[in-house]
Amino acid sequence: MTSTALPAPRRHGLRHGVLALAVALIAAFLTVVLPAPAAQAATAGNVTGVTRSGDTFTVATSSGAAARVVIARADILRIWLSPNGSFTDDPAGTDLAVDTAFGSVGATLTDAGSYYRIGTASISLRITKAPLTFALYRGDDSTLLWAESQPTKWTGSQTTQYLSRAADEQFYGTGLRLGEWALRDKTVPVAVSNQWTENTNASPAPFYMSTSGYGVMRNTWSPGSYSFGAPTSLRHNENRFDAWYFAGDSLKGVLDGYTDVTGKPFLAPIWGLELGNADCFNASNPDYQGDHNRLRHQTTPDVVGYATDARAADMPSGWFLPNDGYGCGYTSLPGTVTQLKDKGFRTGLWTSTGLGSIGWEVGTAGSRAVKTDVAWIGGGYKTAFDGVKQAVEGIENNSDARRFVWTVDGWAGTQRNAVVWTGDTSGTWDAMRWHVPAIAGAGLSGLNYASGDVDGIFGGSPKTYVRDLQWKAFTPAFMTMSGWGATGPSAGYQDKQPWRFAEPYQSINRKYLKLKMRLMPYLYTMSRNATDTGVPSTRAMVLEYPDDAVARGNQTSGQFMAGDSFLVAPVVTDSTTRDGIYLPAGSWTDYWTGKVHNGPGWLHGYSAPLDTLPLFVKAGAIVPMWPQMNYTGEKPVSTLTYDIQPRGNSSFSLYEDDGLTRSHESGAFARQQVNVTAPSSGTGDVTVSVGASTGTYTGKLSTRAYEFTLRSASAPGTVKAGATTLPALATRAAYEAATTGWYYDASDRAGTLWVKTGTTGTAFTLTATALTVPAGTPVGGTAPSGPISQAGWQVIHADSQETAAENGAASNAVDGNSTTHWHTRWSSAPAALPHEIRIDLGARYDVDSFTHLPRQDGGVNGRIGSYELYVSDSSTSWGTPVATGTFPDTASPTKVSFTAKPGRYLRLRALTEAGNRGPWTSLAELTATGRPSG
Repeated sequence: MTSTALPAPRRHGLRHGVLALAVALIAAFLTVVLPAPAAQAATAGNVTGVTRSGDTFTVATSSGAAARVVIARADILRIWLSPNGSFTDDPAGTDLAVDTAFGSVGATLTDAGSYYRIGTASISLRITKAPLTFALYRGDDSTLLWAESQPTKWTGSQTTQYLSRAADEQFYGTGLRLGEWALRDKTVPVAVSNQWTENTNASPAPFYMSTSGYGVMRNTWSPGSYSFGAPTSLRHNENRFDAWYFAGDSLKGVLDGYTDVTGKPFLAPIWGLELGNADCFNASNPDYQGDHNRLRHQTTPDVVGYATDARAADMPSGWFLPNDGYGCGYTSLPGTVTQLKDKGFRTGLWTSTGLGSIGWEVGTAGSRAVKTDVAWIGGGYKTAFDGVKQAVEGIENNSDARRFVWTVDGWAGTQRNAVVWTGDTSGTWDAMRWHVPAIAGAGLSGLNYASGDVDGIFGGSPKTYVRDLQWKAFTPAFMTMSGWGATGPSAGYQDKQPWRFAEPYQSINRKYLKLKMRLMPYLYTMSRNATDTGVPSTRAMVLEYPDDAVARGNQTSGQFMAGDSFLVAPVVTDSTTRDGIYLPAGSWTDYWTGKVHNGPGWLHGYSAPLDTLPLFVKAGAIVPMWPQMNYTGEKPVSTLTYDIQPRGNSSFSLYEDDGLTRSHESGAFARQQVNVTAPSSGTGDVTVSVGASTGTYTGKLSTRAYEFTLRSASAPGTVKAGATTLPALATRAAYEAATTGWYYDASDRAGTLWVKTGTTGTAFTLTATALTVPAGTPVGGTAPSGPISQAGWQVIHADSQETAAENGAASNAVDGNSTTHWHTRWSSAPAALPHEIRIDLGARYDVDSFTHLPRQDGGVNGRIGSYELYVSDSSTSWGTPVATGTFPDTASPTKVSFTAKPGRYLRLRALTEAGNRGPWTSLAELTATGRPSG
């Protein structure tokens, strides 16, 4: 919970609506009659000279403003523009940009006539003289990365940069944005609101990157707004401009540079990748603001009973937060920590008031995690950043443990300190829908650990819980949140712990938690890779397929890559099928059936009963797996399995350490390199070269056994480990009983070769002859129908609108804001019905539905009664309507579906007014669904 659980204020029906309307009309009147004076925007003027000191360049201007350019590395620079010419105002200091000392670069300075040029091997910065504008090129001085379309402006309270936008340029970033991650044509708030609803930012970051090959971080604590239109408009609420730029040859390269400066993602303790559980188990505390009489939640040690239940249910889970702030507190903490540890659980604490006792909680009681709360850090920006830093120091200054902090108000640089999560959300299908792109998109700002409460904090159901847990099991960190929603919203559903469900839900929860535990070495390696490179474990499709036009945009925002190898396509509706799965070029194996699909293309009608998460494995994948266990350390990893999809040449570098301490920072870890050589198609030999595990750490085994599972459409000829021919075993039972040997099971996922090579501590090679790479089936299908973004829409005609006495402009009907609306003229002679609005969609679509949302301000006049809707390639010739009918006289939305028709233009004709109140038409929003059309 991130705010006190107080009941929502009651709305007072009509009186409330009338009062709100009156206030709105007064505000509108004041806006029209008494407009606020606009602040005069200023610019730097013309360049009068450039001086240098090493790799720092100072640009003087005719206005007295100055710019400072710092070349920190051949591919990283800072541009700081000061309206008063002074460079003393630096609010962010080194909080965000923590590492900028990369050594001397030896940048060059050239006067090219109309501009100055600052150059390195990687970048060329042009400084246009009249007026001062900047443009960044690659080192060839011809490949443009970005260019200012006009001078940067400031008003005293805001500073805005304007950049030209390339024809196909796409943008990503801005932190944990709750919604789609491709941002072209979107306006994104880079500001703390603590709303936790779609299209807000739960943990904003003043960072974005572009497919043109660069990223930028505004070096500021001030809120802002980024509009990725043409041109892009990038504003922050301060009278200065300060930004770090990162040039890269790929999006991954940009993330690497960004996190070189702002800090690499931290490496969580390995138990932090297991499921966490947060609740209040000290509900009898008089200060607690929740239910004081919750069964089995009276004092903190009651949590041990829940831990016992989890283990009795054979349910994996790794940590508890046995308090939830808001007066809950704790009792007998040291004993509780010890008892939970005995059952394989670590303990953390949730604070809404601060960290006054963290030294004792960590150093004496043994707590190892902190969850911050908006009641303490809800101001965001530096307040929240410093609070998280204090929590990190509280853990690491009082133990040898790693930081494991959760925050709801992150900023640039938070990736080095904390997990971010999506705030107080509900367990609904719709919330799940936008959580998928939100969590995948967070990685596009370097946030490796991003999460949302499984099935939300409020509401929920057995089905939504199961579906939400399925896909979140493939993200690095996830947590359930109990105690704030109903304890039993439906049969078999108690609290939010996965073991407190009736069947079949409990078994499905167990299935995915057990799978995550088996995949722990793979997912842990992905998180270590994030620490090394800035590339997250949970990846938007564009990170892996940046040159795929489909993967670059939001058509793939409902799926993601879990590391290098897994494509996850969550089911976010109450359905047993999944449409619209996009498989990029290459071969993809259904994890459950072994069926191979060859991309690129769309997969529709995928069978996904409640226990099945659509999950595909990339050709060539090498996935390390642990023995089955319910928590890390429950068993020694005496056998390591490599699950392999042989096709062509591939490799994997396994990372291992003690999983608990910070010893890895001083080199206490091990790596194991595995290389696979296989035919790209048809039948041939498959060779798996397993390197020795190099490096050491506390608890490392000197030897271990190895098992391999390899997909093949045929049994092998021979199987060898080194020079030793392994025996063929006739049955699965015989294979399970053996220490070495192989067994081919044609019925296991369309054909699987199982191999045991025995125990060793040295490098070895596994060779299987005459294996057959599955041919696969080409993926057919077209792009799925989905919401058509309103970002490119324009009203090209409206026969009447009321803009004199209120803002009833027709453009309000397509602005994505339900609080505004189009209203036909009423302050002067009303225009007679019918009324119509014509819309340019910005591109051609096969349109198959539209949704009509009446005005939402409490007013009723103008509600559309009977209507006609047209779709056409012409804005003047419409043909016959695709839909006709009558809307109900209510404020509720109405969706109308019809046979898809291609066209670029929509025309809505309002023939009558619902209720016959007058000759008016009003409309809050018109939206549509469809797919891009040729």
